Amino acid sequence: MLSSTGRQITGNTRVVAIVADPIGHVRTPPAFNALMAQRDVDAVMVPFNVRPDDFPRFIAAAPLIQSLVGLVVTIPYKEVIIEHCTALTESARRMGAVNVVRFDDLPEGGRGLVGSNFDGIGFVGGLLAQGHALKGRRVYLAGAGGAAKAIVHALAEEGVAAIGIYNRSPARAGQLVGELRQCYPALDAHVADAAPQGYTLAINSTSLGLHASDPLPFAPDALPPGAVVAEVVMKTDITPLLAKAGACGFAVHLGRHMMEVQIERIGEFLGLI
Repeated sequence: MLSSTGRQITGNTRVVAIVADPIGHVRTPPAFNALMAQRDVDAVMVPFNVRPDDFPRFIAAAPLIQSLVGLVVTIPYKEVIIEHCTALTESARRMGAVNVVRFDDLPEGGRGLVGSNFDGIGFVGGLLAQGHALKGRRVYLAGAGGAAKAIVHALAEEGVAAIGIYNRSPARAGQLVGELRQCYPALDAHVADAAPQGYTLAINSTSLGLHASDPLPFAPDALPPGAVVAEVVMKTDITPLLAKAGACGFAVHLGRHMMEVQIERIGEFLGLI
């Protein structure tokens, strides 16, 4: 059998699953598999569509598959999976979210789940690689889920001046703001309104944009000249939000740039490269 890169898949091929629901929007497998081919690593990533009701049974059974070295975890499981992990890296513990799991042998037998998170590193690295300086920026972020937590911690460590969190549940936005204030006392962390004003970087970390019928996560119209509008959604390069932002004259940053940076880190964490 051949993989999408034309490489032979055998009984010795190590497998990484990307787990989500829905799964059709993911773009990580082709990029990851291309990296494995480039490094001459006998490994492949495949998509696993797992329904929420089935997730506990899936995650209990997955370590039993010996050729499965780990999982990339995305919406809606980045926070849920923490309770199934036997160990967390410092980044995952601090952020309260996991986007990659490695299966490690346990002393008592079987395999445990070691969770880490490269969303923040990937997002910040993607912005820097595209020439967007971050120090001193005022940041607006829509969403307060697993990706949001990773991103705001990474931005805070990069030296942004302020982070405003907007979420449909104000309580959840307030909880993330409280975490940021505790970890970064010098940071202006606050709950933001639905319409961003005065921010120089505006980010969508929600799933809005996966479907053509989705409303915009926020209206970029009132942002100041020179602002950057960024996505984590990567089903298409130009989401409705980025199309609107571009029409308003703002620089746009694609969701896939986050993925491009973190796939190498994921390969290293899984022991493949």
